[in-house]
Amino acid sequence: MSICVIIPTFNEVENLPLIVERLRALPLNDLSILVIDDNSPDGTGAIADELSAKYNGQISVMHRSGKLGLGTAYISGFRQVLQQHVDLIAHMDADFSHEPEKLPDFVKAIESSDVVFGSRYTPGGSLDRDWPAWRKWLSNFGNTYARTILRMPIKDLTGGFRLWRRETLAAMPWDRVRSNGYVFMVETAYLAHKLGFRIKEVPIYFAERTRGKSKMNLSIQIEAALRVWSLIPRYRDLKTVSRRPSSS
Repeated sequence: MSICVIIPTFNEVENLPLIVERLRALPLNDLSILVIDDNSPDGTGAIADELSAKYNGQISVMHRSGKLGLGTAYISGFRQVLQQHVDLIAHMDADFSHEPEKLPDFVKAIESSDVVFGSRYTPGGSLDRDWPAWRKWLSNFGNTYARTILRMPIKDLTGGFRLWRRETLAAMPWDRVRSNGYVFMVETAYLAHKLGFRIKEVPIYFAERTRGKSKMNLSIQIEAALRVWSLIPRYRDLKTVSRRPSSS
């Protein structure tokens, strides 16, 4: 099956060429990459263009006018890819927090599901081994908090490494999604669950970046915690889809 990997970038000039090489080395046929760059001042967009030219169309680039937010980046990318003949759509970070080599495991897992979530909190998954205990606790608490409020069985609601069937992604009501930051992942997980899609979690190791600067901070996490509550009334009327995507 054909697969497109969406990678949003902002100041990832060191990481982007490396992650592209790792993705291209995977034993996956018909793989393409969409880089969505928010006008990175470090020249990431120009590097993306060079990679696109070098690999003759296997890599495409979406240039945006500025740092417009993670949620709108993904939605723009989803809409563009859904106009193409692609069977599976993945998204991941550019900073190697997500191991590209796990993607074939996701492809296998989606044979019996509608969307696959990379999970740090299922058996076999873990956070960076060098993180201090308080940081691991905070990350775990964020997921437990959201999962409890939304009454969801999913262990990892905030992770950004996922693989969707085309039909699943097309059935999501993107015009209703309002989150544009960290909580975007929670909202999309909640939507998939509310619609009745089969969600499978695959354990991953989440590594701290070694190049570039992290965009995550405490204020972003606090904002996400507060916004989780708004999801319940927003989607109270949402009904399970009448027909799930085929597992074939």
